[in-house]
Amino acid sequence: MSAPRRVGILGGTFDPIHVGHLDAAEAARTALGLDEIRLVPSHDPPHRSGRPLASAFHRFALLALAIEDRPAYRVSDIELGRAGPSFTTDTLRAMHDEGWRPSQLFFILGADAFAEIDTWHDFPGLLDGAHFVVIARPGTTLEAAAARTPALQSRMHRGERSLPDDGTTRIILVEARTRDISSTMIRARLAARQPIDDLVPAAVARHIANHQLYCAADDLHGQD
Repeated sequence: MSAPRRVGILGGTFDPIHVGHLDAAEAARTALGLDEIRLVPSHDPPHRSGRPLASAFHRFALLALAIEDRPAYRVSDIELGRAGPSFTTDTLRAMHDEGWRPSQLFFILGADAFAEIDTWHDFPGLLDGAHFVVIARPGTTLEAAAARTPALQSRMHRGERSLPDDGTTRIILVEARTRDISSTMIRARLAARQPIDDLVPAAVARHIANHQLYCAADDLHGQD
């Protein structure tokens, strides 16, 4: 019998997507032998003030362009078609309804985001909906993120492929080098008419330039 498929989920505003997002996804895929990575753009991100500057159409298109040479990756509109705040717990439940078991799902997030996990909707219940894969990020070590949530220490494990399929979801800590980039940094560069070629895939940079996205941005809210 073949092993159950493992699906990684990377959610976010992706306004726009950048190579730091892809670094985190690839670190999780490699460390845990994930069969597929799903990038899930938010419709209404609950942890960000204000609306995304780019439309859902353009953010989805940018994601598709970013992964055009990555066959294990796909973009999901599961949150774009749902009204109201884009809560992770609702997305995980929707995937359960599709037939995925929690033990097959690996929700990927940076150590900086995990440090605030106790502020997320339906915490701690949402941790039962999938494994949570915490990727080290510049400025926030895994140790620092773990220290912020001492009550979760018993669920934490270092990255490993051979997780027992016993129905228990875990918090998996993955040490990795990811580039120190944010979407805010990219929007600031574009607003200042500066190049972003080192921050995003080439196809993403072309789409942004062709559609003049963010160039007049005077509201650089958010740190995504």
